Amino acid sequence: MPTTAPSVCHSRTELAGHLSELGVERNGVLLVHASMRAVGPVSGGAGTVVAALRDALGGHGTLVVPAFTPENSDTSPQYRDRVRDLSDHDREAVRASMPPFDPATTAAPSMGRLAEAVRLAPGAARSNHPQTSFAALGPLADELVAHHHASCHLGEDSPLALLYKVRAHVLLLGTGFDSCTAFHLGEYRVPAPPRRTYRCVVTTRGRRHWWEYEDVALDDSDFAVLGAEFARADDGAAVRSGPVGSATARLFAFTDAVDFAARRLPSLRKERA
Repeated sequence: MPTTAPSVCHSRTELAGHLSELGVERNGVLLVHASMRAVGPVSGGAGTVVAALRDALGGHGTLVVPAFTPENSDTSPQYRDRVRDLSDHDREAVRASMPPFDPATTAAPSMGRLAEAVRLAPGAARSNHPQTSFAALGPLADELVAHHHASCHLGEDSPLALLYKVRAHVLLLGTGFDSCTAFHLGEYRVPAPPRRTYRCVVTTRGRRHWWEYEDVALDDSDFAVLGAEFARADDGAAVRSGPVGSATARLFAFTDAVDFAARRLPSLRKERA
């Protein structure tokens, strides 16, 4: 009978070596989007990948991940998918069951296992935005997430602006450019970006209620195209690619991605319209 070859189980040492070979800077700041499925079997799971990332970053490096929570909003694509075929009565039941955001306890299941492992790690800090919070580990963690204005998802009053300031890098670990959060800061930096209304469940003085606010209309629908152009720019010099575990990883400067998005998005969206 034919046999299936056993899957390789990646180790912390192996993954840290791959990350260093890719170019992860020691003592730097790294924003990571990761697919554990793409990385493959890992001894110790997502916690081992977090440890390998911190090994590659060194003792003075800081690891940052998105900890977004679209599950507590009725203006998110996730909510619309969830209630698409429900009656009005059942939709209201869903809305009534949504728990308010709590930065200390609210999970971020749509962000994946690695992001959750960072969020739950001892010493992790998390920003307070009820929809687009970030979690961080390392010496700059508190500083990077401390000032996240409630009416600014991913703009100048969010951790992304500070990541730009400290010249962080971005690691797409088995994910595509469609998940590149850095591009969103570029959306805020185009002239007169469109705006829209958002709504989510929060707690104020112990009382659960819906909160509505206006912010830039976030749109990642063309990020894959934008990322492909970014990866080809300057003969591919801006993006380094290589294996990390079983995944293909891409590493690039946060500032390069934001600046490219701010320059290219207006014409790209005009072409799409």
